[in-house]
Amino acid sequence: MNEASDRVLAGCRIAVLLATAVIQIGLSLVRLDGAPSRIAFAALAVVLVVAAWWVLRWKPVPWPVALPGTVVVLAAAATAAWAMPPDQLFGDGDWASGLAGWHLLVLLLDRPVLAMAALVFHMTLTFLRQIGSAPTDRGEIGSAVIVGLSVLAFQAATLTLIRVVNRRAGEAAEASAERDRQAYSKALAEQREADQRSRFAGQLGATLPLLAGLADHTLDPRDDEVRRRCALAATQLRRLFAENDDVPDPLVHEVSACVDLAERRGLTVTLAVSGEAAPVPTDVRRELTGPLMTALVAARSQARVSVLRTGDEIRVAAITDGEPGEPSNGSGAVDVEWHALGQRSWMEAKWRSRPN
Repeated sequence: MNEASDRVLAGCRIAVLLATAVIQIGLSLVRLDGAPSRIAFAALAVVLVVAAWWVLRWKPVPWPVALPGTVVVLAAAATAAWAMPPDQLFGDGDWASGLAGWHLLVLLLDRPVLAMAALVFHMTLTFLRQIGSAPTDRGEIGSAVIVGLSVLAFQAATLTLIRVVNRRAGEAAEASAERDRQAYSKALAEQREADQRSRFAGQLGATLPLLAGLADHTLDPRDDEVRRRCALAATQLRRLFAENDDVPDPLVHEVSACVDLAERRGLTVTLAVSGEAAPVPTDVRRELTGPLMTALVAARSQARVSVLRTGDEIRVAAITDGEPGEPSNGSGAVDVEWHALGQRSWMEAKWRSRPN
């Protein structure tokens, strides 16, 4: 049950409690007659006060209180009914037959099946008192049955209406939450699309001078530096395309895209992945794969790439036969290290999801 339906049901509990208190004090108190009747009235009043402790705090009456409270209400109603002459039941002097049902609703409103069973049981006891005590005229029996069933039907209808309103409130709240989720998803998708267009535009803006230089022959495609720049631009674009794919493990997918393009250039690349997939923000993935692209572009013939995920730490490393790059830490979230290992270079980009 969601929060909206909880609030509606709590408000209904308070409304039933207040209505029961008004009926007991305003309409029943003046009709007390005899000690049994007063004892029954006092017992019902105590039950109402005890239930109010939870109801007025927007909480349902707990089961350990509701069950004995139901027994007390049924006993008090039976006591008042047996103290009254049978021919006066459901008449002007019978204050308990209708009032007890409202007490049952206060106690059992959150348990509709049990509440309905208690209402029927209470009314059955009252009918048995009238019919079984002494011979009664059929007309009087019929009138009593009509009155009793009217009271029972009204209280049952109240219980049903409260449950229907509660269910409708829950459905409305769920529909509203679903609309909010859809609106949020749409806004997020639009933001991602705009961010993607911005990144594509930025990447193309950095690539266009290279393409223009190749087109007007100011750059020589046989030059190693020009070829390195072309390879880096192609790898960046390939990783950018991979970033927009919907896959279970985006980081490994983007690393694989970088590796794939390096292999297309003739490099021998091995990729090792260990650890379970973990959520990594998009900007962090860019900073983790950026140094990897640089390492793969600088490699001459072979590279070993690894993705290591342990606890709250993720590492992307590469050993190549190229020159090491420059250490950096990007925005500060990712630490990058480069080291020369004889004729090889080692790069590692490290990110901790929970910084020390």
